[in-house]
Amino acid sequence: MGVIGEHAVVVGGSMGGLVAAKTLAPRFRQVTVIDRDTLPERPENRRAVPHGSHAHALLISGRLALEELFPGLTDELVRGGAILFDPGHDLLFYQMGALRTRFASGRLGVSLSRAFLEYHVRDRVRDLKNVAVRDRTLVRSFVAGGGRITGVELADGERIWADLVVDATGRGGGGAARSLQRYGYPAPEVDTVKIDVGYTTLLLKRRPGDLHGDGLLYLMSAVPPHDKRAAAAFAVEGDRWMVTLGGWHRAHAPVDREGFKEFAAALEAPEMAELLSRAEPLDDKDARKFTYPEARRCYYERLRHLPGGYVALGDAVCSFNPLYGQGMTVAALEALELGRRLDQFGSPSARMARSFYRAAGKIIDTPWQMATSSDFVYPETQGRRPPGIDLLNAYIRRVMLASHVSTYAHRVMLDVQHLLASPTSVMKPATVVRSLLAARRSPALRPGSRKQP
Repeated sequence: MGVIGEHAVVVGGSMGGLVAAKTLAPRFRQVTVIDRDTLPERPENRRAVPHGSHAHALLISGRLALEELFPGLTDELVRGGAILFDPGHDLLFYQMGALRTRFASGRLGVSLSRAFLEYHVRDRVRDLKNVAVRDRTLVRSFVAGGGRITGVELADGERIWADLVVDATGRGGGGAARSLQRYGYPAPEVDTVKIDVGYTTLLLKRRPGDLHGDGLLYLMSAVPPHDKRAAAAFAVEGDRWMVTLGGWHRAHAPVDREGFKEFAAALEAPEMAELLSRAEPLDDKDARKFTYPEARRCYYERLRHLPGGYVALGDAVCSFNPLYGQGMTVAALEALELGRRLDQFGSPSARMARSFYRAAGKIIDTPWQMATSSDFVYPETQGRRPPGIDLLNAYIRRVMLASHVSTYAHRVMLDVQHLLASPTSVMKPATVVRSLLAARRSPALRPGSRKQP
């Protein structure tokens, strides 16, 4: 790793932009992060991140990636109140009609609010001597010349020159593609999957024993296709529960307290209603709601004509169904890959960008396949259906049933879901045989179970 340029600009100061800035700092003499929002000095939700006040999952691979970028970050977060947990034991996962069997996986996750995580990462970035963070600043367009992007133009007309511009504007940054098109660069092919997701979040006081089985986290996934509801409860900093209820295709929870409780009481599993009956609200405010109409993926890796001096990452490339909690992790993994490609090519050239997009596409493939495959279980989901998806989903359903009684099946699912193993590990002959045999013993298949999948 060495210095390869004078100046890099990162457009967007959320998680994708922050991890990009950390990757660029040792490789450019100066890095400037620009964000249109006011970036708070404390762990606070921001207007420009409307989903920030809802439950966020940092997958284990994401925690490890952040730890590589910011050594000691996990310990710092835990000292501040974040919760370490073993996803095999401390996470109660109700899926396909029963709870997964619990076991000590040896893996470590961290549970915390989005605002708390972003604040600590932003604080680390601000401490970097060659990084400047400019908030309340709007980028109007890119500046181009000589077959490359050469900087950005601000809303007030100021131009900032750069060897590399990183677009981390997120899902709402569609203006970036339009700006590139003005200079003759084609827009990437886009896949959309319409899911009409919506969820509602309430904060509660947390005490030991609130959650059934002394769990620290709880997830309830629907039993499709007859049920579209989901639920989550995360122990987060400040001795709080962050409780999120919602689902696919308009199965959204109300914001008023009584409606929120009624939604929980109607879920197939009782754990969430029991938690709401035990834990006290932090205040008398209504819950907050967030809606998300469709997941979207931009295939930059398929473009044949790319500018030098520009890359996009994070939600600007792929915005996932937020119910699966994949976005922050993918952004961190992409940031690490960007650093590797810059080191390999030694400059922010078009060849570097093409190589980066191909690598980022491989990172995205797994979570995109996992998320869209699950979304297409519902007949209401609209989009391009992957070939063979019905057969794949039928088999994955058996592995989920096996995880109710089999530690082996649970571990396989855990590692794939946390992007620690390839989805092909689910298809290994030993996994197929053991899962199909164990699935027969699932309590969800017993007569009298809540709803047989």
